Amino acid sequence: MIEGGCLCGAIRYRVLGPPSMSMICHCASCARAAGSPAVAWVTFATDRFSVVRGTAAEYHSSPPVTRTFCRACGTPLTYRHVDRPMEIDVTTRTLDDPNAFPPTHHAWMEDAPPWDRPSADLPAHPRGKPD
Repeated sequence: MIEGGCLCGAIRYRVLGPPSMSMICHCASCARAAGSPAVAWVTFATDRFSVVRGTAAEYHSSPPVTRTFCRACGTPLTYRHVDRPMEIDVTTRTLDDPNAFPPTHHAWMEDAPPWDRPSADLPAHPRGKPD
């Protein structure tokens, strides 16, 4: 069982089962939504994820994407895309143990500003990770 939550503690979630992916996204949309150069994500099966305390606010950042965040402290929590209805991405740093699932790659480097260059020894892809 994996648990996590927002900065203020108003939202707590639980996930049963391992993730299918862990990555750092540098796309313009994620960067803007988080106010950060990049966002680390861990992907889980949607049916294994549940909010156990509080109610996250939803924001449709584009027609196919829904992001959730804590309405009290603003912590970005999840990302869902209509093309991947069986998966939910959870912001890695909201996990109680963010070291449990280190990222395996960087994605969307073509959107990153010139000063945002990965320092980790991980593959970096111009767009999403190739299949």
